Amino acid sequence: MATAVATREAPAAAGLNWRGDVVVIGAGIVGLAVAREWLGRRPGTRLIVLEKEDRIAAHQSGHNSGVIHSGIYYTPGSVKARACVAGAARMMRYCDEKGIPYRLCGKMIIATEEDELPRLEELHRRGIANEVPGLEMIGPERLREIEPHAVGLKALWSPNTGIVDYRDVAAAYADDVRQAGGEIMISTEVIGLERRSGRSLVKTTSGDFEARLVVACAGLWADRVAQLSGAEREPEIVPFRGDYYTLPPHRRHLVRTNIYPVPDPRFPFLGVHLTPRMNGEVWLGPNAVLAFARTGYRFTNVNLGDLAGIARSRGFRSFARQHWRTGLDEMRRDLSRRRFLASLQKFIPELQLSDLHPGPSGVRAQALSPDGKLVDDFVFNRGEGMLHVRNAPSPAATSSLEIGSMIADELEAIQP
Repeated sequence: MATAVATREAPAAAGLNWRGDVVVIGAGIVGLAVAREWLGRRPGTRLIVLEKEDRIAAHQSGHNSGVIHSGIYYTPGSVKARACVAGAARMMRYCDEKGIPYRLCGKMIIATEEDELPRLEELHRRGIANEVPGLEMIGPERLREIEPHAVGLKALWSPNTGIVDYRDVAAAYADDVRQAGGEIMISTEVIGLERRSGRSLVKTTSGDFEARLVVACAGLWADRVAQLSGAEREPEIVPFRGDYYTLPPHRRHLVRTNIYPVPDPRFPFLGVHLTPRMNGEVWLGPNAVLAFARTGYRFTNVNLGDLAGIARSRGFRSFARQHWRTGLDEMRRDLSRRRFLASLQKFIPELQLSDLHPGPSGVRAQALSPDGKLVDDFVFNRGEGMLHVRNAPSPAATSSLEIGSMIADELEAIQP
């Protein structure tokens, strides 16, 4: 298993703090993957990763359900499909090489209503076209063999879907960066970006950093960091919170695999699901509700500046007009444990209210287009010596090694 990598604390003094070849903004799993890929391609590069928080993988990379997705959901032939299928294979090879534990517990996508069956068949078709290994459409009897406590009319069984702790993966990426000669500096927030005399100046709370190339993988703050360099405002990031419950230890036997609903086309998220964890826990969720802050991990976390930005967002206003009914249902479920339980009992009827223990939460950085559509593709702002990753779509953790290679290709194309 990878160990946490040592990082350099930000110095107190201002002024020119560092001068080199490449600055990577953001020490989440994508930023670290880009850094290790670039150093692997160009040994001897002087590279530093800057992170505003006091640790790596502080937000999306450390607050996800830990699934190694297999590539079922995505349009055949799309970049996203290729990145997920190839990325999952690379992720498991990487974990084998680094001794990071993971488990192929599989995924069951279960149809519980007749009108879900055509959508389940379409997922099967997509998965086959994407060459997802081992896919099988199964009936209730086979479902109960694999998941004895689950019910459904039909299910799509993906035995090669896995789970891993992506904090371990991020720590291993950081180790790779350091071993290749790169640096990682925490507690360093970027507050300005400018290009002058063929080099980029990155202004931070810890002084100035100068480099030939800058690549920003800022996640929840991707739009704001991009605007520091004069890039357009859109696509804007709107934060959505997902809350989880956990099963008590004596009830964990109810769930063996990842259990997912058939996605609802009326809403862009996958719906609540049941997920085993590497530490033995079972997570139930998440829902998807508007977060009142970019780091709004609880309903009570409110940032007035973030809320004002959401209110001004053309994309969010359009999104809210299109999905207000579903959004209201999600909010009600967020506030009612009984509603949450009812969503889960469709798949595991034995679950009881006493089984739902409060668990963790995550915040998803969702890029929205002005017409209210969720941006489902990679979005880059390319400038002289600067590259902003405005959207690296889910499942970014599964695909992180592939995404790192893609972004490094983009970076090579803009280098002076």
